[in-house]
Amino acid sequence: MNFTFLPILILVILLIFASLYTVKQQSAAILERFGKFKVVSQSGLRFKIPLIDRIAGRLSLKIQQLDVIVETKTKDDVFVRLKISVQYKVIKEKVYDAFYKLDYPHDQITSYVFDVVRAEVPKMILDDVFLKKDDIAIAVKSELNEAMLDYGYDIIKTLVTDIDPDSQVKEAMNRINAAEREKVAAQFEGDAARILIVEKAKAEAESKRLQGQGIADQRREIARGLEESVEVLNKVGINSQEASALIVVTQHYDTLQAIGGETNSNLILLPNSPQAGSNMLNDMVASFAASNEIGEAMKEAKRNKLNAQKEKDNE
Repeated sequence: MNFTFLPILILVILLIFASLYTVKQQSAAILERFGKFKVVSQSGLRFKIPLIDRIAGRLSLKIQQLDVIVETKTKDDVFVRLKISVQYKVIKEKVYDAFYKLDYPHDQITSYVFDVVRAEVPKMILDDVFLKKDDIAIAVKSELNEAMLDYGYDIIKTLVTDIDPDSQVKEAMNRINAAEREKVAAQFEGDAARILIVEKAKAEAESKRLQGQGIADQRREIARGLEESVEVLNKVGINSQEASALIVVTQHYDTLQAIGGETNSNLILLPNSPQAGSNMLNDMVASFAASNEIGEAMKEAKRNKLNAQKEKDNE
């Protein structure tokens, strides 16, 4: 076997392998010839001249994320730490600018984020920082887009992913929130207690009204029953006074019987003869008559007083 051409064959194979290179999907390679930019190679199998061309660098075309933590002060003098997440990518048509115009893109983006956040947050109080975090993110994105577009970078989105005030401020905010919730709870409990009292009063009033109506109905029925009893007794030759005395005595004995059936009750014994019942009735009638006379006298005195007052006013 002739080994004369073996070194040449090996050299040719090495040169072939050295002239071929691959570029991954969603990435780009920058090819230079003698140190000067030659071409941007996209994904796939590519060819270069060995020892003359070289790959100066590779850039990813995927969306990347940079997290920047900024500490600044609010309008109400509260120090707060904000975490800003910047999502960006290299523009496919501007790979040259992204590679040659900007050496440290992360540092550049971080500087702009610091500048915008420290310009916007001091205009807000702490509560507004939480409420208007989207406004802060929009301001950062607008500033970054304007600055980084010339360098071949596209800012996809910026997010304020964390707002962390000083620990003492957070504790104070939690105490304020707890006190506010306790205040609301106390108001609800007071309203519930007030409603309960009102409803209880309404129920008691309705109960007393119904109780009074029941007593009135009971007395009306008793009076009707007494009237019918007197009419029945009159039919058998007993006059109204005797009939009333008989009814009073009967009710007296019914009362004694009811009281006697109860335990631990005090009993006052009254005369139980029919004559005593008649006397009791006469006393009751006399009392009613005296009460009527007193009432009429009081009404007459009131009328006289009103008439005298009218005559005095007319004069």
